[in-house]
Amino acid sequence: MSEAAYLQLMKEVLEKGRERKDRTGVGTRGLFGGQLRFDLRESFPLLTTKKVHLKSIIHELLWFVRGETHVQPLKDVGVSIWDEWATAEQTAKFGRKEGELGPVYGHQWRNFGATLNADGTYAKDGVDQLARLMHDLKEKPASRRLLVTGWNPKEADQVALPPCHTLFQFHVQDGELSCHLYQRSADLFLGVPFNIASYSLFTLMIAQAAGLKGGDFVHSFGDVHLYSNHLEQAQLQLSRTPKTFPQMKLNPARKNLFEFVFEDFTLENYDPHPAIKAPVAV
Repeated sequence: MSEAAYLQLMKEVLEKGRERKDRTGVGTRGLFGGQLRFDLRESFPLLTTKKVHLKSIIHELLWFVRGETHVQPLKDVGVSIWDEWATAEQTAKFGRKEGELGPVYGHQWRNFGATLNADGTYAKDGVDQLARLMHDLKEKPASRRLLVTGWNPKEADQVALPPCHTLFQFHVQDGELSCHLYQRSADLFLGVPFNIASYSLFTLMIAQAAGLKGGDFVHSFGDVHLYSNHLEQAQLQLSRTPKTFPQMKLNPARKNLFEFVFEDFTLENYDPHPAIKAPVAV
């Protein structure tokens, strides 16, 4: 699939979506169920009908991979996408200091099910799902258990924003690595373009570290929606003609998933339409 498939899904949400109240109070128009597929062999699916902020995507992904849950490392590099959930008001609801998000993605990926200490920190006794994934990709690539989950029912109520992208599975075939993501809740205008690029890049990183090539990224949705204050922006995006996807080059010297740094990624031939601003629903 190309960018046209994403735009078609957006068009369907606009034309056939049903109005729903939601947790944020903003309101949405959405559908239940949907799927996109992107070929990672020759191009990188960074949307062109609006400029997508790749710097934020890369830094956030590396932050996840490192298992970090405090926003300060992101703020240090000028990335603010988690700031709304890291305010003193938000974190105080869970007895945490400002900036500490708690058991969000990085924690679940690298320390799933860890013991919560009396001081609010976590022991290092959980499951490192990414380390296990890398081991299994090399030792038993035909496994149907190459899974990572971000959804921990025991901890889902302990964070301001529990994981939206909840489960992903990898598949090795003929030396190629493909990824299938299930996303329980999908902000189609603001969030999904980030998610597509992030998991596509993640798949390429894991593939290189495992001695494989990139295959497909499959993106499945539960509640896929447009916020009521994103409808005009979506119409503007739909009025634009997609361009050819760019290419992403990874530093070939990186053979360990946990050693990638921001400078290891080079985007080539990206010529998007201008960015379209829209408010974040918190």
